[in-house]
Amino acid sequence: MLGKLEELDKRYIEIENQIAQPDVVSNAQKLIPLTKEQGKLRPLVDKYRQLRDLLRQAEDSQAMSEDRSTDPELRDLAREEVKQLTEKADHLLEEIKDRLVMADDDAIDSVIFEIRAGTGGEEAALFARDLHNMYTRYADKMGWKVETMDFSTTDKGGFREIIMTISGPGVWAHLGYEGGGHRVQRVPETESQGRVHTSAATVAVLPEPEEVDVDIKPDDVIENVSCAGGPGGQNVNKVATAIRLEHIPTGIVVSMRDERSQHKNRAKAWRILRGRVFEFYQKKAQADRSQQRKTMIGSGDRSERIRTYNFPQNRITDHRIGLSVFNIDEVMDGSLDELIEGLIAADRIAKLENK
Repeated sequence: MLGKLEELDKRYIEIENQIAQPDVVSNAQKLIPLTKEQGKLRPLVDKYRQLRDLLRQAEDSQAMSEDRSTDPELRDLAREEVKQLTEKADHLLEEIKDRLVMADDDAIDSVIFEIRAGTGGEEAALFARDLHNMYTRYADKMGWKVETMDFSTTDKGGFREIIMTISGPGVWAHLGYEGGGHRVQRVPETESQGRVHTSAATVAVLPEPEEVDVDIKPDDVIENVSCAGGPGGQNVNKVATAIRLEHIPTGIVVSMRDERSQHKNRAKAWRILRGRVFEFYQKKAQADRSQQRKTMIGSGDRSERIRTYNFPQNRITDHRIGLSVFNIDEVMDGSLDELIEGLIAADRIAKLENK
């Protein structure tokens, strides 16, 4: 581990030297990626330098404690100092381990967040709406920015699907666990007999890569432009503004019709396409590493049931870590901290075990 930290320290110094060069300072395309990388490395490098200083002090004190020419009282003090410095170093090393295993998650500050109604008809769409409200309220509490990309509603105000981007510090580290199947048990608004129904919605969370993180060749994408369709098959906009992108190598298709501007729809469609292509190749790379195990918090696949919301029992259970909380109204109002902190802790342990 110390070898890896030394490499990061060298890279940090290298970036500092590059940023000081006039040709880099005057070139935003070179400067911005370097300053971002520097910002991501700084917390780890600072901790490593503190650790290195503590280890050097402990080494000096150890040498003094073993020097027979030194006054016995001073040797005793040196031995005590070695003990204290070693404890501090051990504590700092644990902090560094935590930062190392979560560093990739912390580095992603924008996600594409998709919610889709599953089985359960209108009630599933209403549950998808409730999940949307829950996550947007949580995002607001965290100080994150939410932007709606596209949505489709039902007659009663539910969501067949909604796609958003959520951006801000730590957004992937906190929301990356939410992908999967969410099941609800409650008396639907549409139920006149008071019977409890079970329905579901699915959530997909995609890290939104920067353009430099994923290379999509223009020749690999087929673009179709059409008029945005309205209710009953009407064309709500006679100007062709709806965009459909198909990525040939992966077969991924993205359609965007939300904006009245073709340019805005194209930009949104490309953002979603980049996220989905990035996720596709990321999952493929993980599958190719046959030794890599899935962490206990799950894969994030839509087909995996991760959580049940039982309204009659005032209980929400996360099946991946066996955690139940009994404050369903508060959670649906955006108080997700207990669930998410439990998942973060479980993921950290799993990642440390797999190191």
